[in-house]
Amino acid sequence: MSYSVGQVAGFARVTVRLLHHYDEIGLLVPGERTRAGHRRYGDADLDRLQWILFYRELGFPLEEIAALLDDPAADPQEHLRRQHALLTERIERLRAMATAVEQAMEARKMGINLTPEERFEVFGDFDPAEHAAEAEQRWSDTEAYRVSRRRAAGYRKEDWERIKAEGDELNARLVALLESGAAPDSAEAMAAAEEHRLGITRNFYECGHDMHTRLGEMYVADERFTRTIDAVRPGLAAYLRAAILANAERHSGRANPPE
Repeated sequence: MSYSVGQVAGFARVTVRLLHHYDEIGLLVPGERTRAGHRRYGDADLDRLQWILFYRELGFPLEEIAALLDDPAADPQEHLRRQHALLTERIERLRAMATAVEQAMEARKMGINLTPEERFEVFGDFDPAEHAAEAEQRWSDTEAYRVSRRRAAGYRKEDWERIKAEGDELNARLVALLESGAAPDSAEAMAAAEEHRLGITRNFYECGHDMHTRLGEMYVADERFTRTIDAVRPGLAAYLRAAILANAERHSGRANPPE
């Protein structure tokens, strides 16, 4: 069975002019012609056209496609294996690109207007954009979220470096307290928790003790936050939560002040 050039163009979703061009350059010469000289394409021609279109989609120049298809050592199965490998590689690259674009979008939602290189310099392996969608879902209708976004949108690289340095210093103090055996409701641990709260207020949004308590609960309830905090030192998320709760109770007057 054979097909006209118009039928093949319809099957392959290409133009008749393109098929004429492929015939003229010898890339796809129809296996038959009618007495009137009209092109007729058989199944083998359709297979070759499919390989041509695959390779073209992958960015191969026509000359290289011709060389690949006319290689006497290559069989149809080899073409399919090669194209499958190339397509799989492209899919992985596109997925990586899509992930990078999504992270950039989430970073902009958070107001982190840094290049990927700058974000890596400031945050290292931790990407703050990872939590942006969750933050938007939970708090987008709150004034705290809107204030945080406005402030973050105005921060430059040096601002983020300062904020991260403050956080690193505070984490180091909390780790030292945890490792020394200091109780979460000790004066030192509660002071560190209070500094943590004030840092949020200073850099992002007004964080009262009730809000701070909810954050502390989230640090242990949400495994993503737990994983990030515990990457500094295992058990730090639970210790920080306990210190935050003790500090909130102290300021509410429900606990006796430390002697």
